[in-house]
Amino acid sequence: MTRLSVNINKVATLRNARGGNNPDVVATALLLERCGAQGITVHPRPDERHIRRSDVRALRPVLSTEFNIEGYPSEEFLALVCEVRPAQVTLVPDPPGVLTSNAGWDARAHKTTLKAVVARLHAEGLRTSLFLGTDPEQVGHAADTGADRIELYTEPYAAGYHDDPDAAVAPFVTAAREAARHGLGLNAGHDLDRHNLRHFHRHVPGLLEVSIGHALVCDALHFGWENTVQLYLRELRP
Repeated sequence: MTRLSVNINKVATLRNARGGNNPDVVATALLLERCGAQGITVHPRPDERHIRRSDVRALRPVLSTEFNIEGYPSEEFLALVCEVRPAQVTLVPDPPGVLTSNAGWDARAHKTTLKAVVARLHAEGLRTSLFLGTDPEQVGHAADTGADRIELYTEPYAAGYHDDPDAAVAPFVTAAREAARHGLGLNAGHDLDRHNLRHFHRHVPGLLEVSIGHALVCDALHFGWENTVQLYLRELRP
């Protein structure tokens, strides 16, 4: 079964809007695990506008599921993940100040840098994933970096899903097959929700993990955490 990793950035955004510690990011992550989430994802950014570095350090020793930390491979970020040692580090090409991740790596143009970063993370025993689009050539270049997995950027799928689900998912099927050919594990994330997730999951082969935050947190406002996690897990059943 494809694992569901819940991105809790939006929980931190709500906390930071008023100061204090309500909602409690760590308590929410533990609740999500009890509700059935199979992983927790965070994306600390330099300005700490949602997840803070202190949150990352507080989460690591208490989580019992896979901890995935996303971020741009700045020296500060790399030092943090090497200190905290999550199950997975997902490298994204976000420049400072970007609202949300909106593109995958150009793995060809940045191959030298990515190779060095991946080698450093592997030396620490950390599984690495590259945030990537669906261009099959880019999948091959991602494999050349030595990364363990890629995470497909699924916003284009979500944007096209309601008009033509099969056409929207087709490039991701091709990318998934190319990833398998190169021995890369496959994750996916960005704008997946409980309406489009099942179609994606049923058509994209070899999908190991989906990382979902915004839509799941929004649904939890209506249905509660436990019901929402179970709704998403239901969409991931074979």
